[in-house]
Amino acid sequence: MPSLTVENYLKAILQIAISSGTTQVATGRLATALEVAPGTVTSMLKTLAEAGLVDYTPYEGAKLTESGRTLALRMLRRHRLIELFLVRTLNLTWDQVHAEAENMEHAVSDFLIDHIDDFLGHPECDPHGDPIPAADGQMRGETSNAIPLTGCDAGTKVRFVRVIDQGADFLRYLSDQGLELGSVGVVTLNSVEAGLVTADIDDRSISLGHRAAEHLLVEPVN
Repeated sequence: MPSLTVENYLKAILQIAISSGTTQVATGRLATALEVAPGTVTSMLKTLAEAGLVDYTPYEGAKLTESGRTLALRMLRRHRLIELFLVRTLNLTWDQVHAEAENMEHAVSDFLIDHIDDFLGHPECDPHGDPIPAADGQMRGETSNAIPLTGCDAGTKVRFVRVIDQGADFLRYLSDQGLELGSVGVVTLNSVEAGLVTADIDDRSISLGHRAAEHLLVEPVN
């Protein structure tokens, strides 16, 4: 059974690779994501390479092997299903479930996760809109036509489908503003000069800085 550290590294490599659209993940970016020193990452990548879980190139980074990707997808599946399970069954909020899922994902079995998946009706996305891998590793709920809110002109009608920044404070702010997945609104302002995006949702005006708005993915609504 892989260690907790191995599982965390593989999952982080997969998530960075998916978000950046590349297979090779730089050592520095992985160190930032895991909040560890670059030297620690380098040592761990060498260990993962010896185990056949990554292909590591010094000064360039690493990419998952087939077996490494399989394990990473398994961990991602566990994490996202646990998050959704906690929201639907215990009524935890979307800003509370990430840390709990981080702890639980290493302890549960694939047998239990498969039953949770059945119980939830084979959902496509977790509470933040992230696609959930199926048992065979195929991604469900991909939002291929989703774009950052910053990419929408004023007057565009949009539906909010995914939150990339899943920090608890940011998620609580969105909740306080009445913004949740599936909310539909109209972009009323997108100013590069002011670094501001404003949208009207359910008769409420929500304003976000460009950096925050980049972490909200939306789909245009006809």
